[in-house]
Amino acid sequence: MSYVIDRRLNGKNKSTVNRQRFLRRYRDHIKKAVEEAVSRRSITDMEHGEQISIPGRDIDEPVLHHGRGGKQTIIHPGNKEFITGERIPRPSGGGGGSGAGKPSNSGDGMDDFVFQITQEEFLDFMFEDLELPNLVKRHITGADTFKSVRAGISSEGNPSRINIIRTLRSAHARRIALSGNSRAKLREARAELERLKIEEPDNFGDIQKLEAEISRLRMRIERVPFLDTFDLKYNLLVKQPNPSSKAVMFCLMDVSGSMTQATKDIAKRFFILLYLFLKRSYDKIDVVFIRHHTSAKEVDEEEFFYSRETGGTIVSSALKLMQEVMAERYPVNEWNIYAAQASDGDNWNDDSPVCRDILIKQIMPFVQYYSYVEITPREHQALWYEYENVREAFPDSFAQQQIVSAADIYPVFRELFQRRLVS
Repeated sequence: MSYVIDRRLNGKNKSTVNRQRFLRRYRDHIKKAVEEAVSRRSITDMEHGEQISIPGRDIDEPVLHHGRGGKQTIIHPGNKEFITGERIPRPSGGGGGSGAGKPSNSGDGMDDFVFQITQEEFLDFMFEDLELPNLVKRHITGADTFKSVRAGISSEGNPSRINIIRTLRSAHARRIALSGNSRAKLREARAELERLKIEEPDNFGDIQKLEAEISRLRMRIERVPFLDTFDLKYNLLVKQPNPSSKAVMFCLMDVSGSMTQATKDIAKRFFILLYLFLKRSYDKIDVVFIRHHTSAKEVDEEEFFYSRETGGTIVSSALKLMQEVMAERYPVNEWNIYAAQASDGDNWNDDSPVCRDILIKQIMPFVQYYSYVEITPREHQALWYEYENVREAFPDSFAQQQIVSAADIYPVFRELFQRRLVS
């Protein structure tokens, strides 16, 4: 009896290739479903994927088949109204036989076909086409990452890296060099022996001498080994420093008293989304968390998202602290510096011009990208208009957007970090 054991990595009745082909085909539907899911559920709820429904009109496949052809006369069993030869009038409602049928109020219906995408696939679609703008590679002293690169051929190395072709080529060249002269003499002796056997068959003395010479030459050639340790050649690999794009993201969040609990929740959700994007998409990145009211303080991740500290509003305190941390820990010749600021825009009137001056003179010349998000349903405050002056001075590296409700978080996030086409 035969036993078939399924050792495929994908498991029974699964195919990664077919699944990836399916995801590519219905990419637009999946992206739309992911955007809707992000707007209706918590950003931190990433332990599962999402159920995706595909409209029936997009699942249907065109099918070619042979028709019955000719004229068909059919009387179905149970018919009490028509007989053979009668003509059936066209339905007045134009509903294809359904009379005065009407479409549903919801328009196009949804097919029952629903499938589940995994957490990894959900995040892939969520952060697709997003990147940190203007990211460049800096020179890093003491880089601790390396990559192995080919560096030619070596006579010593790991047996797993042996180069078979180079080894056999070297062995063949060695055998030719050591036995080439003997092989030439062997060919001449064999030719002379054949001549003597044909022309002088009675010359036993010379024939015996040639046979002994041929035997000696053959033994000499056979003593040359087919493969010697000298012939072994290995692929040489060397470790090369791998310069990586090191970046730091400054997260500045307003926690003043003017920020309502709903506004703070939106700001936290925005930064959670940003933090998730950075940690998933970039290996070498630092995140600096700064909370501020009348004074600013650098905090860790836990305190940044869950602390309840509050107070008045002086936005310039956060910008000054950011500038100090930049100068102390993140030299501009080694780091790509980014910043994201979230606030309701409420600030002391005298402080907003100070914020503008700090950004233009001390921060913007040294950062790759600065994004400001104002979370307010009302008209813009003085801080927004001062930041418009910063955007005019640095149009390629400064961006500002407004968030009114939680549904705007993901669209605004994609707008701020959308991949730019290089001109």
